[in-house]
Amino acid sequence: MQYGKVEICGVNTANLKVLSEERKRELLNIIKHGDEKESKRARDEMINGNLKLVLSVIHRFRNRGEELDDLFQVGVIGLIKAINNFDPDLNVKFSTYGVPMILGELRRYLRDNNSVRVSRSMRDTAYRAMQIKEQLTIQNNREPCVEEIANEMKVPREEVVLALEAIVEPVSLYEPVYSEGADTVYVMDQIGDTGDDSTWLEELAIKDAIKGLSEREKRILGLRFFKGKTQMEVAEEIGISQAQVSRIEKGALNTIKKSI
Repeated sequence: MQYGKVEICGVNTANLKVLSEERKRELLNIIKHGDEKESKRARDEMINGNLKLVLSVIHRFRNRGEELDDLFQVGVIGLIKAINNFDPDLNVKFSTYGVPMILGELRRYLRDNNSVRVSRSMRDTAYRAMQIKEQLTIQNNREPCVEEIANEMKVPREEVVLALEAIVEPVSLYEPVYSEGADTVYVMDQIGDTGDDSTWLEELAIKDAIKGLSEREKRILGLRFFKGKTQMEVAEEIGISQAQVSRIEKGALNTIKKSI
């Protein structure tokens, strides 16, 4: 995994240790049951032995324009919280608990430092709406509609909608959502094209280039760009994986570009 530099926050990432699951379990038990001195030593070793876990998580946010040093520090805070709150008596791997904690800390940081500022009152409204939604879901065994949430909160429906939309974190079109070997499917690959017929009449100028494609390539491009289907929908119709659809589509488009 490449991060553009070996050193982050003064830590040489090339020399980071990785603890075995058995050692993690030992350290977590010492942290919980040992004396103050033993607990401190075990906590330090546990933190240092899981810094690569932090690196693997902040890698997901590398295209957000944030400094890796800042993300690393925030991720370590999430790691420390996970260590402090983890119950070693549970039959769960530490990483299963730690990754969501680190992710949560990073998302809070990105949300609070977003260039689009959301007022405190609007955030409070959104979090209250989320709590009400959870309560109503448990109570009625189904997700409530916006009107039900607004009625419970005694606020206008529009206020709930605006508040919930304000705290939604923007997603990059280049955010990876699935990988199979060397093939990666991005958010933009899952977006169907909804252009009208007049748009596609202009594209018929490339028909000569399309003639050189295989029948499968033609079919995939037809479903994707003439019928506006997503790669997942095309994969289900043809009977192959979404990653294969992505690879064939990109190869066909490259062939057309070279021919034009």
